Amino acid sequence: MYLHIGEDILVKTDDVIAILDKKLLQASPIMSEFLEKKFDVTYHLAKNSVKSIVVTDKQVYYSPLASSTLKKRSLQPSLLIDDIDSL
Repeated sequence: MYLHIGEDILVKTDDVIAILDKKLLQASPIMSEFLEKKFDVTYHLAKNSVKSIVVTDKQVYYSPLASSTLKKRSLQPSLLIDDIDSL
């Protein structure tokens, strides 16, 4: 299954390690240090404000969508292309 995390980007749900609220950045120096080390594989999807951080096994995404929204989306069953064609 895939998760839409903003700006037409889909990631495999199996690759998602964590979906974090942006407030964690301000509260945790360890998280800030981790993200500094991952700078070369970080993608900013938010044109305005960042609401969440999606960590996968290969990339880190700054998403404009709230972590609660991403969680809800990850729990919903997705439609396959074949299912859409039959509608």
